[in-house]
Amino acid sequence: MSILTTMADTLTPEGAADSLCELSGDVRAAVLLDAAGSLAGAGGDGSEDARALGELARQLFEEVDRATRDWDTEPPEQVEVQVAGGAVFASRTPRWTLAAVAKRGALSSLMLYDLKALLGELEGGPPIRRSRSVDEGTPGPATEEFAAEELPMPELGE
Repeated sequence: MSILTTMADTLTPEGAADSLCELSGDVRAAVLLDAAGSLAGAGGDGSEDARALGELARQLFEEVDRATRDWDTEPPEQVEVQVAGGAVFASRTPRWTLAAVAKRGALSSLMLYDLKALLGELEGGPPIRRSRSVDEGTPGPATEEFAAEELPMPELGE
């Protein structure tokens, strides 16, 4: 069993950043902050620089909030910043902020989806279903029906 989960396979705050790094090969480093802006978890290559990355993630949302305070809308829940060497993605709930530094080619929609899904799981939502590779084997027959059950999202219209 992975150290990222408890006995009930529940995602923990300490394991959320590592879990994001496992979900995406594009993530170089990730941090999870609590509502007070304190570091709750870190993962990836930036683990030793986690406090600095956490502070930068906190400042990023402070600046976004400052820039959008006069807008007639809720504060942004997600942020994407593209820079020459990569990208920063961050998502937040009232309790948590999850931020990741990713390779330049990372797909924005997928990164933001993964961030939001992991935060949802931390908030008590359903766990992200992780597909298995062919090398790991599958418990059922290799059929289209079985493959459809492995999809991380339900089909449209259901």
